Amino acid sequence: MPAGTVIRKCLLQYLTRSTGDAAFYRPPDSEGYNQAVSTTNNIYLVGMPGAGKTTIGRQLARRLQRTFVDADHEIETRTGVRIPLIFDIEGEQGFRDREAKVIADLAGATNLIVATGGGAVLRPENRAALNKSGTVVYLQAAPRLLFERTRLDPNRPLLQVENPMQKIEELFAQRDPLYREVADIVVSSLGGSISHLVKQLERELQKRCAA
Repeated sequence: MPAGTVIRKCLLQYLTRSTGDAAFYRPPDSEGYNQAVSTTNNIYLVGMPGAGKTTIGRQLARRLQRTFVDADHEIETRTGVRIPLIFDIEGEQGFRDREAKVIADLAGATNLIVATGGGAVLRPENRAALNKSGTVVYLQAAPRLLFERTRLDPNRPLLQVENPMQKIEELFAQRDPLYREVADIVVSSLGGSISHLVKQLERELQKRCAA
């Protein structure tokens, strides 16, 4: 049976283990993993800008036959403008308010693979929503690689500064502990091929289904 089919079936079967009023799949104790994975069974990709969340999310969604949603694109669809303009008009606070609403709405859906914005983990309510409604995957990449991937992208408002490499390092230092706090799975995206990373992630999901 193809790996994607196995994962689809066991996400439905094994992520549901009753514990009182709620049902949880409990992975082995391990640094970098939460103690309980919620059964609503969305899969959320978190990580820094340039980590590959959208690219990997699209391929994973095709392999698992799920609906893919890019949270940043969803914000743009709802507002009708690009994210840099939202930052210009409303500031980061206004953008984060819109982002929190989108995260809450997506957490109320099922069977999604969601690429979150790089700063989605900053608010505790967002982290709680992700943990309660699915499995969270942290795509980890080193700051230098993130810089190489994002240095020519004008749609990263927080990186439009005099020294973007320094800014990436600052953001990484702030966010990496939050990504690890919220993550059920940590996958290193050290510049390997996208297909390799997607297969690696499928294997991690399959391990948790088989546990």
